[in-house]
Amino acid sequence: MAVTGEIKKTTVEFSDFGKHENEIVTIKGTVHNIRMMSDFAFVILRTARETVQCVYSEDFSSYRMPPELKEECAVKVTGKVVAGETREGTKRYELQIHDVEILSHPAAISPVVITKKQVQCDLNTNLDYRPVTLRNPRERAIFKIQEGIQRGFREFLTSQNFTEVHTPKINYAGAEGGTNVFKLDYFGKQVFLAQSPQLYKQALVGVYERVFEIAPVFRAEHHDTSRHLNEYISMDFEMGFIDSFEDIMNMETGALKYIMNLLKTEYANEVSLLHADIPEITEIPVIKFMDAKQVIMKQFKYQPTDMKDFDPAEEEMLGKYAKKKFNSDFIFVTHYPSKKRPFYTMDDPEDPEYTLSFDLLFRGLEITSGGQRVHDYYEQVEKMKRLGMNPEQFETYLMLHKYGAPPHGGLGLGLERLTMHLLGFKNVREATMFPRDINRVTP
Repeated sequence: MAVTGEIKKTTVEFSDFGKHENEIVTIKGTVHNIRMMSDFAFVILRTARETVQCVYSEDFSSYRMPPELKEECAVKVTGKVVAGETREGTKRYELQIHDVEILSHPAAISPVVITKKQVQCDLNTNLDYRPVTLRNPRERAIFKIQEGIQRGFREFLTSQNFTEVHTPKINYAGAEGGTNVFKLDYFGKQVFLAQSPQLYKQALVGVYERVFEIAPVFRAEHHDTSRHLNEYISMDFEMGFIDSFEDIMNMETGALKYIMNLLKTEYANEVSLLHADIPEITEIPVIKFMDAKQVIMKQFKYQPTDMKDFDPAEEEMLGKYAKKKFNSDFIFVTHYPSKKRPFYTMDDPEDPEYTLSFDLLFRGLEITSGGQRVHDYYEQVEKMKRLGMNPEQFETYLMLHKYGAPPHGGLGLGLERLTMHLLGFKNVREATMFPRDINRVTP
């Protein structure tokens, strides 16, 4: 016997039914629902991406449906592909059952009803039974959309000569500073879970010039809100030899255009099922931080309590402003105060109180932070000291600067937040396959 790497295909996919109209085929899947009628039955089969309507009747064959055929049985169904017509005049294929081979039986009845259009339970119950509730077609469509976002990000950046990298998630020091890091005992040493791949991205700009990563990051924040997680997926990129931080915003705009087009074309079924409002992007408006504060105070008659950052209400106002003034679902806010940006962010030479940085707001929610980084060794060491940091603790990070670094910058984009707002959800956990927050570490 020898293994060739080829898997012999003995079944067809539902997407290929059009090629097999009036032919006998075999398909594999899981029994999603059985609807018994007086003299026939509908057996709805759940496959990897679709649900397939199979029709049982004694008129079709000598097969007799056994009582042990139940929901969540894994099966192999053989039957005839027939075409009906939808209200829109298109063909809708179904399978007339000739035979069913039961491959496995469930040991218990599902604790949650998953055969309705939506899982009808509260969010906590949904998350408690996640391996089951994800089987609902709408629930799983969420994460096909999420797949499309990641795929679009990867495909676009690869086309722009980026190299995909994987950086450590156990680090000697936190990238962002502060106290919101998870501490670990690592063979007697104190180390931290990565808040960001930032320090490694920058190091690799000196190697590949353009790099990206899609990976989890960890924040030990005691938030219990609808928009915070303690582990989430960050889509990061870093690019060298930039002329200004506008290059980074342009690259992200190009990536978002590509992602949205991919969703509309290759994920159309999921977009339709979820009634997703996929934005049209031609260009994204840009506003400076302090100008944005003026808009909030003058146009919305709102008095901010923090002049160094935005609160959620202010972000919502800026989202409304972008939509009304520019007809845009997105807006870049640039030149954040230096006191609110990490130590590696480059200060604006024209006004060092502000930085060459930005956030991207999508429909009133921040989904991206980015900017230009300090690339000069002496400038970075001086800034660290000014912030009360000890450069000796960042010796390996500073190798990039010490031995020469090009002008560079990058960003991090929160995958779950983008998915949440794209699909109109109110809680980021709905857009997280297995959430990790201050209350949940299972399933």
